[in-house]
Amino acid sequence: MLTIFAPVRRTGLLLATLAGLLLGAAPARAFSLDDLTTHALALAAKPYQEPQSNLPPAFSQMQFDDYIRIQPRPEGFAWAQDATPFKLGFYHQGMQFSSPVPIHELVGDAVQDLPYDPSRFNFNGLAIDAEATRNLGYAGFRVLYPLNRPDKSDEVMSLLGASYFRVIGKGQVYGLSGRGLAIDTGLAEPEEFPRFREFWVRRPAPQDRQLVIYALLDSPRATGAYEFTLTPGDDSLLDVRARIFLRGAAPKVLGVAPLTSMFLFGPSQHAATPNFRPAIHDSNGLAIHAANGEWLWRPLNNPPQVVTSHFRADSLQGFGLLQRGREFSRFEDLKDRYDLRPSAWIEPRGDWGPGSVTLLELPTPDETNDNIAAFWQPDVLPAPGTPLALDYRIHWTRDEAALFGGGDIAWVRQTLRAAGERYQPNLVRQTDGSLALIVDFEGPSLARLPAGTAVTASVSGNAAVRIVGTTVQANPAIRGWRLTLRVQHADPAQAGELRAALAGPDGRTLTETWSYQLPPQPVPRQVPAPAAAPEPSAAPAAAPAQQ
Repeated sequence: MLTIFAPVRRTGLLLATLAGLLLGAAPARAFSLDDLTTHALALAAKPYQEPQSNLPPAFSQMQFDDYIRIQPRPEGFAWAQDATPFKLGFYHQGMQFSSPVPIHELVGDAVQDLPYDPSRFNFNGLAIDAEATRNLGYAGFRVLYPLNRPDKSDEVMSLLGASYFRVIGKGQVYGLSGRGLAIDTGLAEPEEFPRFREFWVRRPAPQDRQLVIYALLDSPRATGAYEFTLTPGDDSLLDVRARIFLRGAAPKVLGVAPLTSMFLFGPSQHAATPNFRPAIHDSNGLAIHAANGEWLWRPLNNPPQVVTSHFRADSLQGFGLLQRGREFSRFEDLKDRYDLRPSAWIEPRGDWGPGSVTLLELPTPDETNDNIAAFWQPDVLPAPGTPLALDYRIHWTRDEAALFGGGDIAWVRQTLRAAGERYQPNLVRQTDGSLALIVDFEGPSLARLPAGTAVTASVSGNAAVRIVGTTVQANPAIRGWRLTLRVQHADPAQAGELRAALAGPDGRTLTETWSYQLPPQPVPRQVPAPAAAPEPSAAPAAAPAQQ
């Protein structure tokens, strides 16, 4: 069945395109981002309609363990019998995935449905009545490609839930997620979650090594047209073209190219209880490449309360949530393989103008919660009817050093945290009440320094932190240098901010800027003193009312 933008009413150019397809009166024009942008603009002019659940109880009351038993059958993949290296496997509706997401394929100039069929799935012993699936649909889909071996298809991209997606490259496992758009993320009021309500996937030819996906985004205060071009590889690439329209009242926070990740603990913030794993995180830092060429590295925290940080980034060159440090010994986790989880680097295409990178850190007691978000926030929001047009590339990589493009700069290898200490006259170390932060830098600018070169540290902090000691020493184990700071959190009610970079004898900066935050501590709640006990009464107290 041929369809354009089903089930929404078609207007203008879209109607003419459909007429050409059906009647043969004019040559059909291939589906494009421009078509979808026209539709997103028309959708933004209409009142938002909340998606309605069509789930019967067997699926709406399903628990996670049962939901993940529903797996796509390989013979039910889209293009399973075609020579193309790409295949599509579908996610079934269930749990919170309560409304169907139409998925179409683009074949030449034609648009046709990929209809729901329960036979595409293996329900793995679940007692599901066939009648319960009669009016259901897909919740999303996954892309498969022979990434690691030419004779085996691997899952390389997943699109499921709201506007979330995940991508991996060769030898990687799923970790952090991308999103289409973030609205009012990190505020005291509820966050708004835009969703991809419909997809179009261009059927690839046998020789194609890229897959093009279109997505229509919808939410109470925004619509959007998205074009994704996926290129699987050692580092998989996702090129994104986004055209975003605001609807109704402007959001307080509009987050572009958002990333979502998890940080529980690591050497920069130890586990609350003993754990055989030295670290548990999908990402351990935010990296930013500013227009002036400066690189900044902010180690992540699992803070005691919600913390939002803003980094000025006019004409941004790039940002991302990275997993620095790939040795298995840093994690020691055979099950979850955090050492294989990718970093995600956002590379803007064109000038994004004035704005800032926002980092949101939430407290989490375990690794099941994504508690980290990062996104770019434009200073100026578009007027209704005017698109915010932004293009960018996402690198999903385990080669974080390559992001510097071979530049002559060193980066932060790791941040260690410990009790501050000093040597006594008897050579015994004794803690001095301070906090020690040990920062190892490595990279070409340091590795090429002649022995004996004088390297200095430029260190600064805000009023909430007091720096009581600084040392810089060569670290021959990594052909780099080590900076050790002893600091005190002078005002724990405020965030303590530290910045540091290393410079050579000529004053030239050799490293990226290390930017570290001591999160503010929750203010202890004042508990009122107990009231004086009442004098005994001759009459018994009244019985409490029955509810």
